[in-house]
Amino acid sequence: MQTIKAAVCRAFGEPLVIEEVQLAPPGTGEVEVTLDAVAICHSDISYAEGAWGGFLPAVYGHEAAGVISAVGEAAGDFKIGDPVVVTLIRACGTCPSCAGGKPTICGTPYDTVKGPLKTGDGGPLEQAMACGAFAEKVVVSHRQIVKIPETLPKDLASLLSCGVITGVGAAVNAADLRPGRDVVVIGAGGVGLNAIQGARIAGARRIVAVDTTEEKLEIAKEFGATHGVLASLDQPWKAAYKALGGRGADAVLITVGAIPAYDQAPRYLGRGGKAIMIGMPHSGDMASYEPVVLAALGQGVVGSKMGDVVIQRDIPWMVDLYEQGRLKLDELISGRWSLDQINEAIADTKTGSAKRNVILFDRT
Repeated sequence: MQTIKAAVCRAFGEPLVIEEVQLAPPGTGEVEVTLDAVAICHSDISYAEGAWGGFLPAVYGHEAAGVISAVGEAAGDFKIGDPVVVTLIRACGTCPSCAGGKPTICGTPYDTVKGPLKTGDGGPLEQAMACGAFAEKVVVSHRQIVKIPETLPKDLASLLSCGVITGVGAAVNAADLRPGRDVVVIGAGGVGLNAIQGARIAGARRIVAVDTTEEKLEIAKEFGATHGVLASLDQPWKAAYKALGGRGADAVLITVGAIPAYDQAPRYLGRGGKAIMIGMPHSGDMASYEPVVLAALGQGVVGSKMGDVVIQRDIPWMVDLYEQGRLKLDELISGRWSLDQINEAIADTKTGSAKRNVILFDRT
């Protein structure tokens, strides 16, 4: 075991505590990654607030990038010194979901409390989301990581671990968008902006962003939205219909975990359209809709976890798009913080004005 510094959640809804914890060496099929950057996702915040329950104490963080610093047995072709992104997608590769091309919903359980992390005194500590990346190092499955070019800055690379693949993947994989289709994206935060640029990359004809402020709607247009609609309108779907030429959308991507957004999403759909559920409401929250309308109009509702990506296929593709100037990453970062500033970074993220805040680790 080695000692590293991490931000630990010891009580839901309370500030994270910076402390020393223990990290085991990588086992069979695992690698150790010394982190350079980890972005703050709203899922981390929801977990830390107790929205979905879970074991405490815990180390959250799952949107990371760094360099491999140790390799266990049977860990693929990875080697010490490889720059990588670290995702929460711990896929076994052999269960029916993985074999069917859906590693994001792998059916093989992994006990995050019995993972590589221990408290400073050797007590149980949850490696949340199979990552625990609010820490200087992580030990993860080699199936959770993807090599990246040496030239790709790690703060930008970390965004590819969750926010980018979730949004772009939802548009390309879950919604299965084709050129000429019309799209509504509810929420223009970090994931929403990536859903918008995913729809643009897929060749969508019109992309309508729906959000609560004019400022965020203007930012959405920089990422590819052709129109913006304020969610505060009495019937915002009518404004979206007008923007779409008098018809409903082929796909509505719900990127926020707000129940009103889920309740309203079917109203934006056209005949045969699909609502793609991306944002994660709190456990126990319930949405409502009229099944008869969806049935009569041939509409559907589809869940999308992590953009339905296959990281070994999709992340290299997205890196290539970035290098071509077709995928925005630099513009997604709102602020850069140190691990000691993580509670300030979380507070800033909760204001709703940040696209992505990134924690940078000083390895000098």
